[in-house]
Amino acid sequence: MEIFLIRLLQFMLAISLLVLLHEGGHFFFSKLFGVRVEKFYLFFDPWFHLFEFKPKKSETTYGIGWLPLGGYCKIAGMIDESLDTEQMKQPVQPWEFRAKPAWQRLLIMIGGVLVNFLLALFIYSMVLFYWGDSYIAVKDMKMGMKFNKEAKGYGFQDHDILIGTENGAFKDFSADLFREISKATRVDIIRDGKPMSIALPGDINLLGMLKATPNFVRPFVPAVIDTVMPSSPAEKIHLQKGDKILAVNDSVVDSWNEFTDVVGRLADQMTIARSANDSLQLRTATIVVNRKATDAVDTMSVVLSPDLTLGVGMSTIYSYYEPTKVSYGFFESFPAGIKYGWNVLAGYVGDLKYVFTSDGAKSLGGFGAIGSLFPPVWDWHMFWLMTAFLSIILAFMNILPIPALDGGHVLFLLYEMITGRKPSDKFMVVAEYVGISILLLLMVVANLNDILRWLGYM
Repeated sequence: MEIFLIRLLQFMLAISLLVLLHEGGHFFFSKLFGVRVEKFYLFFDPWFHLFEFKPKKSETTYGIGWLPLGGYCKIAGMIDESLDTEQMKQPVQPWEFRAKPAWQRLLIMIGGVLVNFLLALFIYSMVLFYWGDSYIAVKDMKMGMKFNKEAKGYGFQDHDILIGTENGAFKDFSADLFREISKATRVDIIRDGKPMSIALPGDINLLGMLKATPNFVRPFVPAVIDTVMPSSPAEKIHLQKGDKILAVNDSVVDSWNEFTDVVGRLADQMTIARSANDSLQLRTATIVVNRKATDAVDTMSVVLSPDLTLGVGMSTIYSYYEPTKVSYGFFESFPAGIKYGWNVLAGYVGDLKYVFTSDGAKSLGGFGAIGSLFPPVWDWHMFWLMTAFLSIILAFMNILPIPALDGGHVLFLLYEMITGRKPSDKFMVVAEYVGISILLLLMVVANLNDILRWLGYM
């Protein structure tokens, strides 16, 4: 419960900040061009609101709604999600949106997207300035990688050290590495101390690579125990820090990758266990361990916990490799942050093509999936990185040419600027309804996926 609340608080703080600044972008350009803003709200307020006030001599009412799905800036003389068509029947007033030239209306509409995009670049820059960049370079992972069956079919072998592709060197082990491999026609590696290259087709399915179990590629991490939990199954059979697991239930284990795979197969079998006795038999495992203290190899039986854990802390790549650390001065951080943010945006946009596949649709996530991206403990470094990432997503999604989004209004404004003909109010109302319907459908699908994943059906 504590982890849920910590993630919820981080998510709500990030979304509130991004929504306020997004709507603030619309507000700024509206006031700049003399357009009246009637309401400025954090979150939506159908039927009632949590808080509302209107300063003296101000035409704007500020408030907080109860439905945390975004926010809005109600601009006078504009057909938006409020669908206030009565105002549009009145004579045009000089302080209304519709009274302004198209180029001013265009800037008002892109103001929110512009703020979100610049905010993301600023946050990335400040993160690099304050914390720097710390990562383990792929080329420094001297124990190499573990590959699944599909990867080995392309010619990779366990313990290959990845260097890069024809497009450049790999940086760290992240989604970018998978993207580069998926579109590469050549991957450079070091095998047994010798440099060589592997030819690839250039169009490997990225989503398939990321969703595969076991993964297409993972860093090789020996199955060496880092810690032993008190009163755990591991403590009962006297396992200690530094002991190395060699096998589980006749399956050879040379890394935590295989250990995780074996436990995963047991979890699959547990779903069809018919009795407590069946469950106990599946939880009773035979493990082979190389004892660090004596260098002896012991074979023993252990009853795993009900959630199939052994009760050990696993060694990680940080147990074997020193991270590369890069520091940035204040002025150096801005070009580095811009480059970082642009790479994040490019990767996100490139991955969108998978949304239109059946597996991609199943991968859509709602508020639960987004909230789970935040760390289970309060970490300001990760919080700001996630906030910047969400800011870029919010900017890109809002500029899509879908009615009811900023991008839909921009599309109609560009049409007006090119043709000299303004879409009718009736058309704009219909378009707004269509856009809202599309957005609600996407929201339902994404959050339904979250529920199905939580129930174990996906």
